[in-house]
Amino acid sequence: MRLSRLGADLSPNVRLYAKLEGFNPGGSVKDRAAWNMIQRGLADGKLSPGKTILDSTSGNTGIALAMIGAALGYPVHLVMPENVSRERKAVIRAYGANATFSSPLEGSDGAILECRRIYEADPDKYFKPDQYFNEANPEAHYLTTGPEIWEQTNGEITHFVASIGTGGTIMGTGRALKERNAEAQIVAVEPDDAFHGIEGLKHMESSIVPGIYHEEELDRKIGVSTDDAYDMVYRLAATEGLLNGQSCGAALCGALTVASELDSGCVVTILPDFGDRYLSTNLWLGWRDRHQL
Repeated sequence: MRLSRLGADLSPNVRLYAKLEGFNPGGSVKDRAAWNMIQRGLADGKLSPGKTILDSTSGNTGIALAMIGAALGYPVHLVMPENVSRERKAVIRAYGANATFSSPLEGSDGAILECRRIYEADPDKYFKPDQYFNEANPEAHYLTTGPEIWEQTNGEITHFVASIGTGGTIMGTGRALKERNAEAQIVAVEPDDAFHGIEGLKHMESSIVPGIYHEEELDRKIGVSTDDAYDMVYRLAATEGLLNGQSCGAALCGALTVASELDSGCVVTILPDFGDRYLSTNLWLGWRDRHQL
């Protein structure tokens, strides 16, 4: 989708697009990685009848795994920070998955560590996709997201901007785009502070760095504040009619920063999901007061 109203102040020769990943069957970009990791697990025999799919998640990958597990007949056990949104918890329960909740103060890193403890206590019971360290995660985007963006922009993309959680989206998409045009710029967006409120994203310097994330492959990294990410969510809804989540707001902040520096170009960002999973979170609490509506 071209963001013509948010991009109204850009140079006339700059186009800004968002890829709306909320249209995936599980509602987020994470469907791609979850499906590919499960398919790889089935192919190599690591996932077999009688095993339970186990992984840590901030929400969207967990929803995707719960959906796929239900469809294939595998039980799913997820470890999530206690403070993930009520909507995400409800969707996971609806798919029949079980959940263990880790300390909200430890964020996604706490969920990773708790998931490891559960797995190590009974490794034969589980298939652990391990989204932060499974190369099938970025491979999904190398095989699908990158080629789709290239085709959808007729090969005219000059800058790809994505927020980083596991790093799978930007690594795999970036590789696919670089193969097609070595001059394409790959730009990552992360929270600008370790103590942030952008659900699903990692501040890499203060976090367990995913094994699939290779910063040397990036052309640039942009830090975005929680307030700016939230404000962008509100702007996006009010100006483009798109209701999205916090990580989408952060990604779009980064994309607009890049686009505003250009005289010409085609900037594409990923909006990982839609906003209906965040209506009970701090993202929307008090928003009327903030905007005097």
